Amino acid sequence: MFWKILIVLVISMIPLVELRGAIPVAIGMDLGLPEWLVLIVAIIGNMIPIPFIYFFARKFLEWGSKKKWKPLKQFCNFCLKKGEKGGEKLLKKTGNYGTYFALFLFVAIPIPGTGAWTGTLAASILNLGFKKTIIAVMSGVLVAGLIMLAVSLGFFKVLFG
Repeated sequence: MFWKILIVLVISMIPLVELRGAIPVAIGMDLGLPEWLVLIVAIIGNMIPIPFIYFFARKFLEWGSKKKWKPLKQFCNFCLKKGEKGGEKLLKKTGNYGTYFALFLFVAIPIPGTGAWTGTLAASILNLGFKKTIIAVMSGVLVAGLIMLAVSLGFFKVLFG
């Protein structure tokens, strides 16, 4: 059982895959884990990298933007400029608390390219508050997990009867 839990945990920590991939894999592979345990493990795995992303992503991008290696410098400058420009636009439209609700929705809707990693990276670039970011991202991950669990259970039930 330990290895099955570890599979779900590790998959949910992978960028862009996150729990959006871990839950369907666990249900589809029929790992024999209770659904509630799959959900909890996937949420925990998805949240483990979040503080590291929040505290170090902007620092890495700022560090990389000062390096001589042109591809790294261009990539980091692009990310910083794009993030700051988008963030300023979002802050003007939503205000301070609306920004956190928008972050919640961004993480909660389980489509490719959204999720805890991307949302936290955006919050880091925007210098949003840590506690409110964590609450918004955690709430979004919980909703996305429930959606993915419901969809996965329904899909595999229809597929395999």
